[in-house]
Amino acid sequence: MDGTAVAEPGDTAGAQAVGEAAGEAESGAPGGATAAVEPEERPGGEAAPRPAARFLRSHRHLIAVSVLCALSSALNCSLSLLRFAHFQVATYDLVIFDQAVRGYSHFSAPTVPLRGVTGGLGMDYIQLADHFSPILAVLAPLYWLHDGPVTLLVAQAVLFALAIPFVWMFTRRVLGTPHAYLVSMAYAISWPIAQATAVEFHEVAFVPLLSAIAVERLHAGRRLPGLLAVLGLLLTKEDLGLMVAGIGIWLFFTGQRRLGAGLAFTGVAVFEVVRKFLIPLAGGNPAYYTRYSKLGEDLPQMLWSAVTRPHEFVGMLFDDHSKWDTWGLLLWPALFVCLLSPLVLAALPLILERLLADSDNWWSTGWHYDAFVVLILLMAGVDGAARLIRWLERRGVPRPGHGLRLAYAAAVFAVAVTTVPYRPFDNLMSPDFYHSDPRTEAREQAMSLVPDGVVVEASDDFGARLSGRTTVLWWDYQKRGTPWIVASVNNDLRGVVDSYLTEGYELRLDRDDIVVLHRIGA
Repeated sequence: MDGTAVAEPGDTAGAQAVGEAAGEAESGAPGGATAAVEPEERPGGEAAPRPAARFLRSHRHLIAVSVLCALSSALNCSLSLLRFAHFQVATYDLVIFDQAVRGYSHFSAPTVPLRGVTGGLGMDYIQLADHFSPILAVLAPLYWLHDGPVTLLVAQAVLFALAIPFVWMFTRRVLGTPHAYLVSMAYAISWPIAQATAVEFHEVAFVPLLSAIAVERLHAGRRLPGLLAVLGLLLTKEDLGLMVAGIGIWLFFTGQRRLGAGLAFTGVAVFEVVRKFLIPLAGGNPAYYTRYSKLGEDLPQMLWSAVTRPHEFVGMLFDDHSKWDTWGLLLWPALFVCLLSPLVLAALPLILERLLADSDNWWSTGWHYDAFVVLILLMAGVDGAARLIRWLERRGVPRPGHGLRLAYAAAVFAVAVTTVPYRPFDNLMSPDFYHSDPRTEAREQAMSLVPDGVVVEASDDFGARLSGRTTVLWWDYQKRGTPWIVASVNNDLRGVVDSYLTEGYELRLDRDDIVVLHRIGA
């Protein structure tokens, strides 16, 4: 599309899909072509390869990438499901998404009682008023197989892994085949994916896959699947219109001016319409998550501030040490080479949205926000490396191509490996992570006392485990008359527990700092 494709001997620069790549003959013919039928016996009496051997050879890339996807899914599942089994997952936000998808699975509104009651908005508060994520409805059929938060954890693990084929195809086209495997593995173990996996489930589960499809297919000139992925992004979260606008800017600067301008306009327009009309229509507050007191109340005012006060605008991106950490940790996996590619413009709007916000919770790397852009930054690094190598070649550096391309891909993988001990995938290397908490028996006993179908307030460690069979609210010590309360308590909360006992509750369990309270007569 824009001159980034790099061919190498025995490889096709224009492979359009993993299936096509896997179907290439040994000579490097595109996947649509097949090798000539071999005779039963080769000259000299050598027997022809058996059908199974021919199949493995002709589909070697498809098999290898499929295995990589399976291993990535298993890695993500292992982390999230072990945390779930050991009561290490939080009520916020896993239960909220569980309640929303359950609503879709029952062909009803995606109500989230936990979020509604905690915010004083009632039991009928719908998820679309909190974040505009109608794409969650595609997970509803999975709840017909298994109704509970575990379904979301497994779905997210698989969705993260399914981005790998598109990373592979993009990298193979731009750098080469061995490089594609290295970069794909780097993505699979990258710290943003580990971090998002460790904080249970969020709508970000869809973003690496959809952004990878959008970028890879549009880069390959396949507009229809690319635009369908863009549509998916717009249905994933209200601010992903900014990412779509960024993709449009990337396309504009790489030669597809009409399509790029159209996507940039569409992204901004959808962002504004969703925030200012659809979320309020659903009963939400569009300014709840987007507070920019220093720049303005909405996107036009922020853009005007950037034009009229550029020094202040730029300074806000670096005015806290946590912002410096975030910049560094986001750009380092691509060795900062992503800054040499116009594709980085696709990720920039979401990064700016975070770092310019009033909330310091957005600035850090301790949550799932970095997983929104990790795929684009890695792909921008691949493109930036190819551009740098071509620049060196034009200036007479003798044949830097293949060696530098492989060195870059290997370095990206090495950097990903070095971050593993500092992020949640490190838990899987600790023997203690596989052992149950000493209070597991008491927790299981506490949950067994709660009947199915009731409304229960739960502390952070219990909510997700009860959500599949009860209506879970968050225990925030507000006296609501909820029939059941299950909570882990410490000495500071003993007075709170005693106050419930004077207001119509009985203590059904008090063991290992775990209590079960039941409202008498409920």
